[in-house]
Amino acid sequence: MSTVIEQPVEARLVAAAPRMPSIPATLRYDRRDPFAVRMTFPAPATLEGVDVCWTFSRELLTAGLQGPEGHGDVRVRPYGYDRTVLEFHAPEGTAVVHVRSGEIRRFLEATNDLVPVGLEHLHFDLDHDLAELMRDAC
Repeated sequence: MSTVIEQPVEARLVAAAPRMPSIPATLRYDRRDPFAVRMTFPAPATLEGVDVCWTFSRELLTAGLQGPEGHGDVRVRPYGYDRTVLEFHAPEGTAVVHVRSGEIRRFLEATNDLVPVGLEHLHFDLDHDLAELMRDAC
């Protein structure tokens, strides 16, 4: 059984221009980090010309499908009937993208099949994590 779920999604960048360009993105979930979701944008879609990866909680993404969530660097909210808005705040500026809510729901269902919500704590390797902390402390 795989420990990682990756799902490409089509994101529409909200810009000043009337037509929102479509950019590829990837949602990623790894059961070794069971509370986190990563969304990666490829280099051609970023101002810096390098891959950009944002990490945020699975809970934030789930809650953001129902109503506005987030107060920090990542904010999520529904938009209309079938879209979800993700806002990424950085010192350089804010990126706002729309993703089809159905794509996000499918991704979250797959993550829940891999690690059910509420059972994330069972997927931590505390001995390994403690050994890593101790190794870095010396």
